[in-house]
Amino acid sequence: MMWRLSSPSWRPSQTASAAILQRDLINRNPPFLNLRRMSSPTSLYSPSQFRPAIRDHRSLDYVLEACKHSSSFRTAMQTHTRIIKFGYEAYPSLIASLISAYVQCDCLNLARQLLDQIPFWGFDLVGANSIIAIFMKNGEFGVAKRVFNKMPSRDVVTWNSMIGGYVRNARFEEALKIFREMLSSNIEPDEFTFASIVSGCARLGARNHAQWVHGLMNEKRIALNSILSSALVDMYAKCGRIETAKEVFDSVQRNDVSVWNAMINGLAIHGLAIDAIAIFSQMEMENVSPDSITFIAILTACSHCGLVEQGRNYFDLMKRHYSVQPQLQHYGAMVDLLGRAGLIDEAYAIIETMPMEPDAVIWRALLSACRTYKKSELGEVAIAKISRLKSGDYILLSNMYCSLNKWDSAERVREMMQKKGVHKNRGKSWIELAGVIHQFKSGDQSHPETEATIQSVGRFDQADQVRGFHACNGVGFNGCV
Repeated sequence: MMWRLSSPSWRPSQTASAAILQRDLINRNPPFLNLRRMSSPTSLYSPSQFRPAIRDHRSLDYVLEACKHSSSFRTAMQTHTRIIKFGYEAYPSLIASLISAYVQCDCLNLARQLLDQIPFWGFDLVGANSIIAIFMKNGEFGVAKRVFNKMPSRDVVTWNSMIGGYVRNARFEEALKIFREMLSSNIEPDEFTFASIVSGCARLGARNHAQWVHGLMNEKRIALNSILSSALVDMYAKCGRIETAKEVFDSVQRNDVSVWNAMINGLAIHGLAIDAIAIFSQMEMENVSPDSITFIAILTACSHCGLVEQGRNYFDLMKRHYSVQPQLQHYGAMVDLLGRAGLIDEAYAIIETMPMEPDAVIWRALLSACRTYKKSELGEVAIAKISRLKSGDYILLSNMYCSLNKWDSAERVREMMQKKGVHKNRGKSWIELAGVIHQFKSGDQSHPETEATIQSVGRFDQADQVRGFHACNGVGFNGCV
C-alpha cells in the first residue's frame, strides 16, 4: 500500500493558528523556547531543532494539534512513530489526537486501523467524544457507533454527537432511536439535544413525534432560545401543522431574524404566500431587519403562488432598501417564479445577466419550465449548460420530449443515459401512522403492506379517470423514463 507523503503548504491562516499553539507550548514546555522559529509542524522534526523536546507526551499532543490545522500527513506519521518509540500508546488523549490528525489528513483507513488496535477502556471521556464527533462528521456511522457502544461511561456530549451526526446525515430514524436510549439512561438532554431531534422530526414530517418531543421540552423546562424557537416553528410547519407553527411563533421571543425566517418559510411551503407577506410586513414594523434567507423564503412563497409582480418588488427591495446582494438562491427563486408563470424568456434573460455562474439548480428550474410549457429548444440549451449532468436532468429532458410526442429524441436521451452509466436515484419518503414511522422507496416492494398500497393507488387512479383527470402524458408511460 502506498501513502502520499506530500503535505499542503503552510498557509497564513494556519501560521496564525500555529502561533497560538506555540505560545502555549513555550509556556508549558521550557524545551520549546525556540519554537517561535517554527515555520510548520514538520520543522519540529528537523535534525537541528527540538529533538529532546518531543519526548514529552504533552508536547506530542501539541504537535498533533498543529497537524490538524495544517493537514500535514507526514508530521502525523512522524508523531505516530515517536508515540510508539517512547511508549505513549497508553495515553488516550494522545491517541485520540492522532486519530483526529489522520482524519484531518483524509486518512480514514489509518484512523480506523489505529482505532481497532486500541482497547476502548483506555479512552477517557473527552477522547472518546472527540473520536465519535470526528467519524460522525465524516459519515463513518459504523465506527462511531462501535466506539459509542463500548464506552464505559457517556455524558450529554456523547449522546449529542451521535444524535446530531445522524440528523446531519439524514439518518433520522437512527437519531430517534438513540434519543430514546438517552432518555432511558441517567443523562438529561439539553438544548443542543432538542435542537437536533426537533430538526430530525421536521425532516421526517412525523406529527406525533413532533408533539411528543415538544411535550418533553416543556416537561423538562427547556428554555427556548432563538435556535430552538425557529426549529419548533420549522418542525410543525414541515409536519403539516401550520396553525401550531403559528401558535409557537406567537408565543416565543422574536428578536432574532431566524424565527421570522422559519415562519415565512413554513407559510411558503404551505402555499400561503399572502400570510407570508403579512409576516414580512410585521417583521419590518417590529424593526427586525430581513437577511438573505428571509428573501429566499419570501421569493419562494411568491413563486409557489404565482405572485410575479410581488416577487419582482421583493427582489428589487432586497437590493435597493436592505442592501442584500442577490446570491445564487435568490436568482434561482426568480427563475423559478418566472418559469412557473410561463415567462420563460424573461427567466432566461435573468440567467444570462447574472453576475455569477448559474449552477445546475437554476438550469434545472428553467428546464422544468421548458418541459411544462413545451419549449424544447430552450430546454436543450438548459441541458447543454449543465456541466455535470445527473439523472434528474436527463429525466426532465426525456419527459419533455415525451410530452411533445418526440419519441426519437426521448429514446436518444435514454441511450445517452445508458452510455454514461447514469441511473435515476430512487426517491424515498416517510409517513407516520399510529406513532410508527414507515419509509418507502421508489420501486421497493419489501414493505409488508405493499400489495394493499398498490391496490389502493389503483382505486384512486380509477376514480380520478372517472372524474376526467389523467396523469401527465409522458411521465412514466409509453416508454418514457
